[in-house]
Amino acid sequence: MSYQIKQIAAFLDLEYQGDGSRLLNRVSNWETADGDSLVFLDSGGSVDPESVPLQAGCIIAPRDLAPDNMNVVFSTQPKLDFARASSYLYPWPAGRGRRHPTAVVSKTAKIEEDVDLGPFAVVGADAKIGKGSIIYAGSIIERECCLGRKCIVHPGVVLYPGSQLGDRVILHAGVVVGGDGFGYVSDGESRVKFPQVGSVILEDDVEVGCNTTIDRGSLGTTRIRKGAKIDNLVQIAHNVDIGRNVVIASQTGISGSTIIEDDAVIGGQVGFGDHVRVQKGVVIGSKAGVLPGKIVRSGEVYWGVPVRPLREYKRLNAHFSKLPEMKAEIDTLKKKVSRLQAVLRKK
Repeated sequence: MSYQIKQIAAFLDLEYQGDGSRLLNRVSNWETADGDSLVFLDSGGSVDPESVPLQAGCIIAPRDLAPDNMNVVFSTQPKLDFARASSYLYPWPAGRGRRHPTAVVSKTAKIEEDVDLGPFAVVGADAKIGKGSIIYAGSIIERECCLGRKCIVHPGVVLYPGSQLGDRVILHAGVVVGGDGFGYVSDGESRVKFPQVGSVILEDDVEVGCNTTIDRGSLGTTRIRKGAKIDNLVQIAHNVDIGRNVVIASQTGISGSTIIEDDAVIGGQVGFGDHVRVQKGVVIGSKAGVLPGKIVRSGEVYWGVPVRPLREYKRLNAHFSKLPEMKAEIDTLKKKVSRLQAVLRKK
């Protein structure tokens, strides 16, 4: 859809300069922008407007960076307002009640109006799907699952029985929600499966990336709280509790009964032992390792294996880089001590 610059500015509650009637229909980067595009510029960006042709229809920028010869929406937070404008130009997709003839729906499923079901989608017994949701091709909603309104379930997603989703949840291709947790008890000769009969709940506005897996609780609940954003290829084990607005990057693995409190940021390839607690607002850098049972306390940025405050990690890392020199010095000292001992023995 196309919107006038003045409409976008009004949506953002911001002032603008230039031709307010100019129509825009897409967002883009500077290199691919044209007269229909909206771009942004902020002081921390890598774009030099002096070196890039100004071909965009409009720019979101602070007043002190705004070019005089362009249509500009003035913003003190250009990247944030650019994201908000994007949601205006690209409205949330909503179902229209379309059902592909190959979709398989149980007679006891309860599907509200305006729900789309794609080719070979499956909806099990007593499942519930809220108004305006979209279930794309090949996704499986097993028995007694409950999806809220305006959920988007991309192709190849599997929701195991009883999985619960709030409103506006997005599951990208290949996500599996509610599979059994990895729990076994040894009898001395073999592994006996521990019951995996708990539940899994994804609250409103959660988004989960491609091929991520979220296990159900063993006896309790695995819960992903409102607004959490989880990247591709993340493993979340049984009884994990992810707080509100937490961000987790790709290839992170979270062991059972871990608690990550609100607003934490977890980098890629972080490994969590079981029963960890990450306190509110903590930032953990990529490839860190968090030992079982550890409490990662608020007010710090953490890195390394085992994870430690960033300032300590950087200090230790500086020492590690000097290890070859230190070893050479130690070897030299050992030779000198050996020679001195030999001299003393002769006396």
